[in-house]
Formats: sequence, structure tokens, C-alpha cells
Amino acid sequence: MRFILIGGFLGAGKTTTIARLARHYQAQGCRVGIVTNDQAADLVDTHQLRALGLDVAEVAGACFCCHFNELTRVVEELGAAARPDVVLAEPVGSCTDLVATVVRPLVQLFPERFDVAPYAVLLKPAHGLRILRGADGAGFSPKAAYIFEKQLEEADLVVINRIDELDPDKVDELARLVSARRPGIPVMRMSARTGEGFDALVEYLTQRGEFGRQVIDVDYDIYAEGEAELGWLNLTADLESKTPFRLDRMLLSLVERLQGPLQEQGAEVAHLKVIGLAEAGFGVANLIANEARAELSIPSHLQVSRVQLIVNARVAVDPQVLESLVRDTLASAAAEYQAKATIGQSRSLRPGRPVPTHRIMNIHHGDTETVGQAPGA
Repeated sequence: MRFILIGGFLGAGKTTTIARLARHYQAQGCRVGIVTNDQAADLVDTHQLRALGLDVAEVAGACFCCHFNELTRVVEELGAAARPDVVLAEPVGSCTDLVATVVRPLVQLFPERFDVAPYAVLLKPAHGLRILRGADGAGFSPKAAYIFEKQLEEADLVVINRIDELDPDKVDELARLVSARRPGIPVMRMSARTGEGFDALVEYLTQRGEFGRQVIDVDYDIYAEGEAELGWLNLTADLESKTPFRLDRMLLSLVERLQGPLQEQGAEVAHLKVIGLAEAGFGVANLIANEARAELSIPSHLQVSRVQLIVNARVAVDPQVLESLVRDTLASAAAEYQAKATIGQSRSLRPGRPVPTHRIMNIHHGDTETVGQAPGA
């Protein structure tokens, strides 16, 4: 089966891109499976893609590199159930070193099972401009920015996404900055939302050859500390009111209510997503950076009196502080709509140190570091 890994930082637009790719391949008559990935279960991305009628499996609890055997297991399960021609995989947005720990192990250990596509990495403009300019106050610490830069370093293709949100001169600047760091690597421009530039990505992904050659040197101490600076929260809640309310307005209001307190804490948002699941449909609101505007990325156009909410927040703040802010905001939103909010599952954490299952550094001989031990561990 064709295996397509789409990388990129938190908020780069990976889920929107994968949904558009899935629809494209389905229109070509292909069966499509999707694998999502997160440090904790209950992903907005998984629910969103399933709500679109797609076959989705989830690898939770660690990144693909650390749960490599789980990745291959869930792909096998997808194969047994749906027999996909194409598998689209979305790694955790704060992960890097994926060529050595995912792409090459798939190519070398399972050559008869996987036909691995070129590795495309989406560039997130909101933080990309600040980080690649080397500007003070880039939002994240140098250790978290290190992960962002390493993601670009190992890509076969860099895709500047969200160009519909940018002035053309900033798109040009981003392209120059990437080319200066990665001379000779293709740089494309795309809006996964509108479809502009999408055909070029599809065309590139059809290529075959010796891709996944960009094995990078990674300081796992800096990598681990950069990931650990992000607080992660996955929380579910049921909201029920005697009076129907507009779901889209409530979702957008919830994200806007969170933005202010997070800014007051000096907590840089990597990505904040909220999905509202109702019987008749769903809506999604998100925020991808402190200076960005909260947006309703998928409107539901529904009036509801009962909805299940799932909040995924990735923010540079203590996870307990993050959870407290989200709980307080949910309570105030429920009061506004004269609704009862019942918290379901909630998990807040800082990602642990990455410990890859495999790390293949030599494309010809399959030289690997010790299984279960990351560099510097």
C-alpha cells in the first residue's frame, strides 16, 4: 500500500491537507485509510476525519517513532478491514527525526508491504516567519523552535501552507528563508483550505525513488526539553441546555474566551482546537498562535441543545494551569448558554522524552541505534 506521511508543526494544517488528499484519492477510485497520532487519546483530528466518513485509526500515548510497532499494527488492522490502497499518516506536530525513525524503518524492514511516498513537511507561517527570521520574541523558546527547524531540515519537500491567509510578499519571504536553509529542496506554496497549489503537492507525492534521504543530526536533550515546554490537554465535556443555541457561535466564543487568559499568562499557543459533535453534524473552531484570530474552521450551521465537546490544547504553559483555564472557561460558557457542563475524560501532560523503537541512519545497510534508546539517553 502507498504510505504517505505528512509532517509539520502544530497548527500547520496537516489535518486539512490529509482530508483533501483523502477526497482526491477516493475520487481516483482508491480506498483510503488514515492514521492520526498524539500523546493522548481523544483527538479532535480523529473525530473530525471520521465525521467526514473516512476510515481512521489512532496511535495514542506517544509519537509514531516511539510507538512504531503500534503504527504498523493499526495499519495492518486498517488493511484487514478496509484494504486501503493509500494510507495517510499524520504525526504529532511537535515531533522530528521522522525520516530515521519512521520512513526508513518502513522502507527497509517492510519493503514488500509499504510503498513509501516522499516526505512532505508543511510550514506553518504564523510561527515560521518569526522563527526563520531569528527574531526576538519568536513565541517559543529556542529549544521548541529547534524542533520546528529540524522538521524542515529532514523534508523531501517543504510546503508553505495557509497562503490564503498571507500577503504575497510574506509568502515570498518565507520561500527565500526556507531556500536559504535548504538549498536545492523543492518549496511549494499551497492553501489546503482553498485548494490553491494542491495539484502540485499531489503530483510530487506520486514520485518514486530514493526519498527519505535527509537523515539529520538531532540533539535529543534539546528535542526532549523543547517538547516538554508544551503543555498538552485533551478534555471532553457534554453541554446540555433547555434552550437551543447556535453551535458555531458557542465554539468560536469558547476559543476566544481562552485566548485572552492564555495571553495574560504569557503562554504561546501552538494549537488549540475545539470540536462540537451533535447528532446532526459537527463544527470545529481553532487558534494557531497568540497573535492569530480565533476562527471557525468547519461551520456546522446547527442549532443544538446538546453537544459533546472535545478540546485539544497545545500551549507553552504548565499543563495544570492550562487545564484549570479550560475548565473555568467551559463553566463560564455553560453559564452564558444556561447549560449544564459535565466534564468527561481529561488528561493534561508534558510530553516525555522521545525514545524511538528504531533509528536507521544508513539507507543501504540498515545500521540502527540500539532499539529503545534515543541518542543521548
